[in-house]
Amino acid sequence: MGVVETGVKKRRGSRTPPEESPAAIRAPHPRHLVVIRALVKDALMTHVEPMDPHEAFAELGRIRLADVDIDALLEKIALLAKRTIPGASEVSVTLLHGNKPQTAAFTGELARALDEKQYERGYGPCLQAAESTSSLIVPDTGTEQRWPGWAQTAAQAGAHSSLSVGLPVHEHVTGALNIYATTPDAFDDDAIAIAQTFAGFAAVGLANAHLYETQATLAGHMQKAMENRAVIEQAKGIIMGERRCTPEQAFAILSKMSQDSNRKVRDVASAMVENTRRPQP
Repeated sequence: MGVVETGVKKRRGSRTPPEESPAAIRAPHPRHLVVIRALVKDALMTHVEPMDPHEAFAELGRIRLADVDIDALLEKIALLAKRTIPGASEVSVTLLHGNKPQTAAFTGELARALDEKQYERGYGPCLQAAESTSSLIVPDTGTEQRWPGWAQTAAQAGAHSSLSVGLPVHEHVTGALNIYATTPDAFDDDAIAIAQTFAGFAAVGLANAHLYETQATLAGHMQKAMENRAVIEQAKGIIMGERRCTPEQAFAILSKMSQDSNRKVRDVASAMVENTRRPQP
């Protein structure tokens, strides 16, 4: 997964905020803080049983793509990460398609709310991790300088550290596994290593799911095309029997009927076959 970034040095092309003086950073609205603090309280009250990392990796590997869709897989990834990564209070998964980020799965409203704050501002650790598919840690949101506006909101809400690990899902889709903690310095080297390994397994699963859905869609289109061809051949046979014509002439007649009625050839053929099957009065 690469080197974890913790410093304040800016990367070319990264989503970093414009230069702001401390006085220019607006404090979050008190009503927003009340809502997010309530979310933190809910997160602290939600107990989940810890899970051995090797067990979690094995469970990710056992997921049968034929049994779950991408949404269910994303939810599974978030829940397993929360149970597996030491220090995690809430977890979310950001997907970035082009320049459009979205939180595709989350274990609690706190994670979703802090993701959304980054999307609104256009910068933050989860966005930069998704863009660069690297790992970014915020040891203490109270002293974080790279994303000051967002960090201030997170600290006042009770999320005091975070870890975002990039997910290379597809050529045109990347993402990030975002882990939020309610204490500063929640993620030591072991926690970071587990998060990066977990993200590697998750990225493979998501890439395979994307490929599976693409192939399933293609197979569906091919099946539909075969069904269309079959009904058209049946309609041609009906026309040939009635008109005593060749297959080419039958298809020309079918095409003319399609043009005259402003309907697809397949629909005209299907109606003809259906009418033939109906018992005559």
